[in-house]
Amino acid sequence: MGGIVVAGTHSGSGKTTVTLGLMAALRKKGLTVQPFKAGPDFIDAGLHRLAADQISRNLDLWMCGPDYVKSCFTKHAAGADIGVVEGVMGLYDGDRSTATLAALLDLPVVLVVDAYGMAESAGAVVKGFAEFGVRSSTFGVKFAGVIFNRVASESHFARLRDSVRDIPVLGYLLRDLDFEIPHRHLGLATVEEIPLCKESLARLADVMLERINIDEIIQNAGSRNKESGNLEGAEDAKNGKSIRIAIARDRAFSFYYEDNFDMLREAGAEIISFSPLADEAIPDSDAVYFGGGYPELHAEALSRNESMRSSVRNWAESGKAMYAECGGLMYLSQAITRDDNKYPMVGIFPFETRMLVKPRLGYREVTLREGSIIGSAGEVRRGHEFHYSEIVGERAGSAYQVTDSRGKGLTNEGFRYKRTLASYIHLHFGSDARCASQFISYVREK
Repeated sequence: MGGIVVAGTHSGSGKTTVTLGLMAALRKKGLTVQPFKAGPDFIDAGLHRLAADQISRNLDLWMCGPDYVKSCFTKHAAGADIGVVEGVMGLYDGDRSTATLAALLDLPVVLVVDAYGMAESAGAVVKGFAEFGVRSSTFGVKFAGVIFNRVASESHFARLRDSVRDIPVLGYLLRDLDFEIPHRHLGLATVEEIPLCKESLARLADVMLERINIDEIIQNAGSRNKESGNLEGAEDAKNGKSIRIAIARDRAFSFYYEDNFDMLREAGAEIISFSPLADEAIPDSDAVYFGGGYPELHAEALSRNESMRSSVRNWAESGKAMYAECGGLMYLSQAITRDDNKYPMVGIFPFETRMLVKPRLGYREVTLREGSIIGSAGEVRRGHEFHYSEIVGERAGSAYQVTDSRGKGLTNEGFRYKRTLASYIHLHFGSDARCASQFISYVREK
């Protein structure tokens, strides 16, 4: 079992394109690829699934800690020929950087360098990144090689290649590469919107196989010592019959940590899916889980589905367990306002939400002020926040005390109505081993 980390010199260097192309090329060579994404990103992880035909896992050191991250990588890469980890931002950026993750997992780095507007200076950039990582006692980065992106021509690549010393130059992608991932306000388009067709990925794989030394990447990936793959996740709560958790999954709701579902299953849950866009009612289940996504883009259709809105409202009124994050919170509010149009939503909470121009984002630590579906009073959970909307109107109390990753106090939130809990914060259940089992126990209380 080997692996590599795809990192960039900066955000926008092309590491997502290189990562997707590498996964597709490795698959074309007959290898089983297990994808991973550094940090809390849902969208890149979803795109990985299209290229690798495997569920991608988030490796986040701040939310889950090093032990969980190592176990997650080991567990899910164990059945693959190679693990491919897409980094976040620039290689050394952040308190818990891609370089820190690569060192923790003992994986070599493929460095993606945006070559637009430079030639021999690229050698200095690569040398600086290499020496900074090797000499630093914090990182100790090993490099598998360099891939140049946005190269003008073969002669341009020759100048770039000849400027690099002591690190393999693995190849290049041309500036006019016929491959683009659609964007929108939260980033790239989601996998549910099928932004990449099979033909496009196949062409990208062919380009990678033609211009990138894939065999050298495979060789440099090497292998890791096998360690325990047991995640410190859900405690075993399988006393009694399995409970059914209905997950809202469609084009409006698609942002979930797959590990959360795994931990819920291990704690005694059966996961089923439904669509607030297309279905008439919540399916037969014991609890409902609304994740994030793009409800604002589908607000008219969500509002028009009065049967589903009524079903969700009746569910909450009857005191059944329901949990919602970000887009789910927006759906449970009175209305979503977008482009001066107001679309009625479920109406469980007294406030509305409206779209903003700038995002609100960052890591979040929540201390539970009272017992709820995700834990007991005083316990701490971690997650992240990323949205372009805000709450308008009465906030009706808060179940969470919230700080950022540096401990700075933020506006408290986490909203309760009977046995419904909703928040803007996407929680990772790997941040506390008790979370999934407490979720199941709460549902069983009824």
